[in-house]
Parts: sequence; structure tokens; C-alpha cells
Amino acid sequence: MSTLQISLAIVGGLVLAGVVAQSAWSSRQNRPKRATPQVPTTRAPEQSAEQSGAPDTLAQRQEPGFDADPDLDPDSSLSALARLTTLERKPGLDILIDALAPVALDSVVSGEAALAAMPSTRRVGSKPFALEGLSVATGEWEAPVIGHRYRSFQCGVQLANRTGALNQIEYSEFVMKTQAFADAIGGEPEFAEMLDEVARARELDQFASGHDAQLSFTLRARHAAWSPGYVQQSAAQFGFVSGAMPGRMVLPARQPGQAPILGLSFDPMAALAEDPEQTALRELTLSLDVPQVQRAEQPFERMCEAAMALAASMGGVIIDDNGNPIRPEAMEVIHADLEQLYDTLDGRDLSAGSALSRRLFS
Repeated sequence: MSTLQISLAIVGGLVLAGVVAQSAWSSRQNRPKRATPQVPTTRAPEQSAEQSGAPDTLAQRQEPGFDADPDLDPDSSLSALARLTTLERKPGLDILIDALAPVALDSVVSGEAALAAMPSTRRVGSKPFALEGLSVATGEWEAPVIGHRYRSFQCGVQLANRTGALNQIEYSEFVMKTQAFADAIGGEPEFAEMLDEVARARELDQFASGHDAQLSFTLRARHAAWSPGYVQQSAAQFGFVSGAMPGRMVLPARQPGQAPILGLSFDPMAALAEDPEQTALRELTLSLDVPQVQRAEQPFERMCEAAMALAASMGGVIIDDNGNPIRPEAMEVIHADLEQLYDTLDGRDLSAGSALSRRLFS
């Protein structure tokens, strides 16, 4: 073999090695970031976060607690087992957002009789239907209970929700359900004028539509994509827990029974993939349902803080619906607008996160 041939062979080998190395480097660069295996660590019980010098993160400031919302995965923490005994009492009927029909009785009626007479469904069209009895023992309105006795009842249908206002067809169905219940227990119902209640429903729906705010930020990977496990591990560091749906996480409220403060979502198909760690995610969404979360939780501030912290730790950028980076000044404008919205809801006795607000904006 001539010197020229040997030289060409050497050069060819070097070029091939370079191509292989470049391919391996590109493959590694494009591989989605994976979750880091967790090594169990122990720490003295008396050692606090301040003593250990740990950074002040969202997760450390978040008080432990779980929401009764179906978003929360009961397997996300052992503490979730306590939810079942700490649920917030379901809100009672209220003239502010319900059309009510009192049912007068000649004599007391047992809880058993009331339950047997109740309609099979708790919906009137797209609106919730509810029934309460005035307890002889406590003098308070409650859903019928076996063993209790009631001196009167009231039926109600919600005037509006995110599907729209109560219409005449739905009100007619409400009248029929209530009349059938009253007939079964020997009661006499009293109904408000249909046109008046439908008009109230339209006015409430108009107010709700004009003051309904659901915000979201999109986090996009700058360079390397993320695996679902990496996203979950990163979000967990800031207090998020697994939701009930694939590709869904939530930041629980401090008080049991309240809606989650924030939601975090990504492609559910990636979470359901046969090998999720080989699945590449380039975007995730942080969301805030403003009327569902109490103002005292400072949800928008925490949303901004979580978005910036996740973007910094995961190598991402916060973008708007047009794919443009969101600047801090824009967040300040949104914050100012939200404060006005909170004041308006407070003035209407529909404070964000209250039982009535959560029913109306659902």
C-alpha cells in the first residue's frame, strides 16, 4: 500500500470517527432531560430549613394540605387519606345565585321519606338542582338525612354557570321536579314567576361572563426537551403534586376543601407512553382559575413565582399565546387588573374562592 493510500485511509478513519462523535453528541443533546434518581437522606428532626441553610423555595413556604378537588391524586401523598374527613361542607342554596321554591308541609316529614321522594338526577338541563330540609332538631337547612325530621323543604336550581344562564325550558323542568317531590311528601310548593327568574339568570350570567378570568403561562424548553418524569420532579420541588388526570399536576391550597391554587399540565399522551422517559416534551402550561381561588392565597404572585422558578431550573422561557417571551412589566399589568377584579367580586358577595363563587364559575 502506498503512502498516499495509507494517508487517505487515516484521514477517512478520522472523518468517520468525527461523524460518529458528532452524531452521538447530537443524540445526547436532543435527548429529553430525565428525572434524577433520588437518594434517601436523613436529617435530624430538630434541624430546620433555616439551620440547614436550604434555599427559601415555594415548596418550603407551602404548608402541607390536600384539596377535595378531583384534580388531586389520592396516592400523591399519605396525607391525602385525611381528606375524606376534612372536606368543606357543600354550600347551601342561596337566593343570590339560585332560583328557590319553598315547599310547605302540614306535618313533619322524615329524612327517609324525603330521600325516597327525591328526583333521580341532581341536574336541570346543565344546571345543578338541590333540595334542603329545615331540621326539627337543629333549626338549620340541610340535605335530607336518614333519622332526621323536617318541618319544611326548599328546592333550588342554579341560575347560571359557565354553560350559560338558566332558560325557560330548564326552569320548567325545575318546576316539574319540585312539584313531583312535593306531591310525594304531601307538600305544597310555591314558585316565583318564570320570566322574573330567567331575567335574574341572564343578569347574573352577564356579570359572571364579564368577570371570569382564567389565566395561563406557557413554559417552552430553550434547548433540550424534557421527559414527563423530569417535569414532575422539577414541579414537585415547588410544591406541585400529581393530579388525577395524566399530564396534570396541581399546587394544593393551604386549607382543605379549597380548589387547587395552580394547575400544571403537559401532553397526557406523553405521560401515558410505554416509556415516558424517552418521550420529549417541549412545552408545559401553568394555569390559574381566578374565581375558584381565594385572594388571600396570592395566587397570581405564586403563579409568576412558580413560572420564573421553573423556567430557571428547567432551562425554559415563559411565552404568551403568540410565542413571544412575557416580560415582567406585562405581569405587573395583569396583577393590577386582577386586584380590580377581586374588588368587584367582593362587592357582589361573590369573593374569589368562596362557596358561591366556586359554584357560579364552574
